Amino acid sequence: MRIGFTKGDIASHLFDVYDQAVDRSTISRITDQITDDMQTWQSRPLDAIYPVIFVDGIRIKIRDGNVTNRVVYVVMGISMEGERDIVGLWVGPSGGESPKFWLSVMSELKNRGINDVLMLCCDGLKGLPDAAKATWELVDVQLCVVHLVRNSLRYASQKHWGKITSQLREIYTAPSIGAAETSFEAFASEWEELYPAMIKSWRDTWEDFEPFLQFPIELRKIVYTTNAIESLNSRFRKAAVRRGHFPTDQAALKVLYLVAIERRKNRTNPTGRINNWKHILNALTIHYGDRIEAATNQK
Repeated sequence: MRIGFTKGDIASHLFDVYDQAVDRSTISRITDQITDDMQTWQSRPLDAIYPVIFVDGIRIKIRDGNVTNRVVYVVMGISMEGERDIVGLWVGPSGGESPKFWLSVMSELKNRGINDVLMLCCDGLKGLPDAAKATWELVDVQLCVVHLVRNSLRYASQKHWGKITSQLREIYTAPSIGAAETSFEAFASEWEELYPAMIKSWRDTWEDFEPFLQFPIELRKIVYTTNAIESLNSRFRKAAVRRGHFPTDQAALKVLYLVAIERRKNRTNPTGRINNWKHILNALTIHYGDRIEAATNQK
């Protein structure tokens, strides 16, 4: 059964494959079972601690009177065993994300058992950092560095991209906050007159960028980009494009849920494991001290 089919599509597909007619009421019972399974999955207990959580969104089309663009937010955690774990899917409000929306999502995750999150990585979603810190006081909220670089290039002429990306690399690979600040001031002095909005974007987000500079190199590698979740989102987008638009929020979530739990060839986990995890775990344990043990003991 291909992901993204309507009930009529499924009935036609079964007839073509098995030469057997299946009425729509039977298909409805099948899809109702999927709904029950999805709700169980979305409310399942979670680990006491996730070293890293990624939050990202994909745009889909939902018919709500008219066809409108909505965002489905995907939250993926990296477990203490280094396994990627999709902890949930949420359709954002029609007016866009808000602090209230993000606080409800973060509270739901805590109620499902997450006592602590060491690092939360996102792409500048409004209201999310404050909601995360209200839920887990010590969480480090880290903006995706690749996102910051791409955003910088939006303001610059393409002929300057090579030099700008090279100078930005000196900033985000600096060995300390002080060294990064020195590199940034040199960068700003060269480009601020020509591209003031680019420099302002860095000054405005510097506070959320700083935690990244305190991490050892092993930890920087896993939070440098949201690619861990973006590869999953590409699978979501394919399923959503195949469907075109969805009649309801729940119909969209059903399709994405099936993608999320789909077993991929040669993988026991649908989303895979982080490479070189033991080395990263050692760095996490040294950097975050007793927080890992404390969160686990609260379970």
